Amino acid sequence: MKINIEQSFDQITDYWSPKVISRVNDQYVKIAKVKGTLTWHNHKDEDELFLVVRGRLRMQLEGEEIELNAGDMYVVPKGAMHNPVADDECWVMLVETVTTKHTGEVDTPMTKSIAQQLG
Repeated sequence: MKINIEQSFDQITDYWSPKVISRVNDQYVKIAKVKGTLTWHNHKDEDELFLVVRGRLRMQLEGEEIELNAGDMYVVPKGAMHNPVADDECWVMLVETVTTKHTGEVDTPMTKSIAQQLG
């Protein structure tokens, strides 16, 4: 199935609300518009890939911060506490195992279930 990434982002209206656009084996490919801060969390058993499509994202990790610009990719290792932050609107693509919970075991008003991400 052919997917136009730009048009897919046009469908995103809420920040921090990832949408599944494809599945590759047991991985979801998701896109999200982000702005502000999400929450400190981890994914105990899953790595999480972030690819910045547009804008700038700061990945806060314990003891360091990594700045990602358009075209940059970073894999948060499983178990690593992290907090993504975007001062301005940023478009990201994520690749995550289908079992990956949005904010790990942390539940916030911004947390989206897998069902919401598939919707």
